[in-house]
Amino acid sequence: MVQSEKNKKQLTESGFTMFEDVFSSMEIEKILSAINKADTSKQTFRKTTDLFAIRQFLKEIPEPKEIIFNANLKSLIKNLFGEKYFVVKSIYFDKPENSNWFVAYHQDLTISVDKKIELENFGPWTIKQEQFAVQPPLEILQNIFTIRIHLDDTDENNGALKVIAGSHLKNIYRPETIDWEKETETICKVPTGGIMIMKPLLLHCSGRTTNNEKRRVIHIEFSDSELPEGLKWSEREMKNSLNA
Repeated sequence: MVQSEKNKKQLTESGFTMFEDVFSSMEIEKILSAINKADTSKQTFRKTTDLFAIRQFLKEIPEPKEIIFNANLKSLIKNLFGEKYFVVKSIYFDKPENSNWFVAYHQDLTISVDKKIELENFGPWTIKQEQFAVQPPLEILQNIFTIRIHLDDTDENNGALKVIAGSHLKNIYRPETIDWEKETETICKVPTGGIMIMKPLLLHCSGRTTNNEKRRVIHIEFSDSELPEGLKWSEREMKNSLNA
């Protein structure tokens, strides 16, 4: 794993960057072992033939947290963003070998919060698995970054993300308005133990699985911004995992 100014520039200009060998094969095995032991009957767990997802992942399965926030990951975050960022959302995605599940181009426009209250420039609101989500003001979204930890080799055949580089700089960018004569699609191939870092306003999608290979990913979002009085990040921890 090598950190470089090139990665910082790519994240700023393109909205994403990737690193290999952030986690060892033994660390990946320990993370998967903890996931496999989890009680899947809770409301935060969603299991179908096409997708297994765990919302509030770090709360529901805290055992591998020290492995997830290993020295490599903490060093990357501190060098790219500083030491003030904290976790605000975490999800585990498991796309099975025979999954027909796909996600069309979109931006991640909502944040997870503890309750629904009336606030200027916050909305619309949604509820998923008893979790409140809301679209916040643009400056909050612009300040978030997402880390996707890959637990399997991922390419275009098993649901690797496809992104439109630089689309995060265009604020709210509706997929139906994409001008394919000007935009370029990039397939983000990430090996086991590698990570992808992206901005939530980056337009991204993922396709169906065609090679009978799993695609398991831990998705963690970070911010260094507090929300307006009366509203809290639903997964904000008082102890910062980056300094643990």
